[in-house]
Amino acid sequence: MTVKFALLGAGRIGKVHAKALSGNPDAELVAVSDAFPDAAKAISAAYGCKISTIDEIAADPAIDAVVICTPTNTHADLIEKFAHAGKAIFCEKPIDLSVERVRQCLETVNQTGASLMVGFNRRFDPQFAAARQAILNGKIGDVEMVHITSRDPGPPPADYIKVSGGIFRDMTIHDFDMARFLLGEEPVEVFATGSVLVDPEIGELGDYDSVSVLMKTASGKQCSITNSRRATYGYDQRAEVHGSKGLVSVLNPYPVNLQVAGSDGFTHLPLHDFFMTRYTEAYAAEISAFVSVVQEGARPSPSGEDGLRSLLLADAAVKSAAEGIVVQL
Repeated sequence: MTVKFALLGAGRIGKVHAKALSGNPDAELVAVSDAFPDAAKAISAAYGCKISTIDEIAADPAIDAVVICTPTNTHADLIEKFAHAGKAIFCEKPIDLSVERVRQCLETVNQTGASLMVGFNRRFDPQFAAARQAILNGKIGDVEMVHITSRDPGPPPADYIKVSGGIFRDMTIHDFDMARFLLGEEPVEVFATGSVLVDPEIGELGDYDSVSVLMKTASGKQCSITNSRRATYGYDQRAEVHGSKGLVSVLNPYPVNLQVAGSDGFTHLPLHDFFMTRYTEAYAAEISAFVSVVQEGARPSPSGEDGLRSLLLADAAVKSAAEGIVVQL
């Protein structure tokens, strides 16, 4: 069965998913919709799909699934619309910036029996997936401590910061999901701190650009997360999981795995400079997993519930950083 897709949103991340869909032999991109006609035309020209409205896509019985890449404030409404339309739904994170709105949306998903997968793409990265498999295979024994490092090469523009929901809901939310993925347990305590060290304008907008989070599960497992909106050396994405029998580490991959040695020591070529190149394989694997969900009727993972749990951790971090307290979940 070839799954026929419609793409909602033809911006930066929409282009990434359009490419992933075009490379999957079991998927076909048949329609695209975007508020900006030129963006939709570019996808249509590149992949040979038709340009449609949201309502036309919802009413089209030939379309099996949708990929939602529109602005965050539209996600929940679109999920509900396409759940009622009987389409399988893949939605970029977050479902919404409001926990209550997310819960309302997930209730609709449950009532309609719709299939909803949330775009936490890092679970599908070969390095992070291998680390998780090593844990499941007992290679490091019982997980005790996790450390996650996530740093962007540079901050996003101010207009993006204004609507992002803040660094904890926008950037750290990926790390909250990865923490849950690697810990294998739910954090019940969150302590967070934030600073403005990169760009004063980010602080003027009420956000942080440099944050640290410490979490603990009910059994005592710990996870620390560090985020920065600046890394002069490239897109820095690492993790370390310490267990009772050993350690597994996820290191930064290089676009070209070349090392040069001389009298000044050993040097590597630069890291990836953006998430779209760092996680190319992850995006392809993520779409492949969703295609399998649609074909087989399996339970999607990450699910809407995973999206909710990561947002709850983000909200706890916001509260902790603002009030200087440990927040219990």
